[in-house]
Amino acid sequence: MAITTFKRYEMKFMLTQTQFDSLIPLLLEYMDLDKHCQSGKKYRVFSLYYDTHDNELIRHSLSKPYYKEKLRLRSYSVPASLDDEVFLELKKKIGGIVNKRRIILPLKDAYNFIQSGKCPEATSNFNKQVAHEIEYFLSHNNVRPATCISYKRMALFGKDDKDFRITFDHDILTRREDLFLEKVGNEEPLFEKGQHLMEVKIFSAVPMWLSRALSDLKIYKTHFSKYGKEYENTCALVIPSLCAVN
Repeated sequence: MAITTFKRYEMKFMLTQTQFDSLIPLLLEYMDLDKHCQSGKKYRVFSLYYDTHDNELIRHSLSKPYYKEKLRLRSYSVPASLDDEVFLELKKKIGGIVNKRRIILPLKDAYNFIQSGKCPEATSNFNKQVAHEIEYFLSHNNVRPATCISYKRMALFGKDDKDFRITFDHDILTRREDLFLEKVGNEEPLFEKGQHLMEVKIFSAVPMWLSRALSDLKIYKTHFSKYGKEYENTCALVIPSLCAVN
């Protein structure tokens, strides 16, 4: 059964192609590639983010508060039909600790859940407690589709600690038209070719070998949000209706 709850620290780093190429051999001494990434293969992630009409959720997130949350639909392939199963995720960050709660349900039920705010009937892969948390979020946030973001991902897991995970995302594409998870096209790149967003996901301290490797390669921690960056890019185009601030 797919894991539906996560609680961990997440640290982000932006790498050049040269830094990425140098770091991967070092990581493979201590980590294994995800089963979907054998022989260097990457998989694609598709996400549909939800926000209020005045973008309150992402504006609050960008202010670096102690507590923030966001809602998104996620799939690891383009849904072929509304009956395909997807993840509906509520991601919270509290004082640096990330809690991700998600349920698995058909795409049509996910759309109906978000639009109606009413929890659908349980299925075999359904976490009812998480569903009620999402229902509570929807009762306090009148959300609608805000942006679609997709990217290629490489993932690794610790050989001795399977909860220790590192991911690399690149070829990040975004769009604010046709905001449905089952549609693709008219995407815009989020940043320059050759850049890689690395996320270190861990429950405890960063291993000493990784700290040394990052220091040697001059790879430094940064604050980065895909949705946040996409929103800032949109604001740079001066579109008042998308960047409203009350």
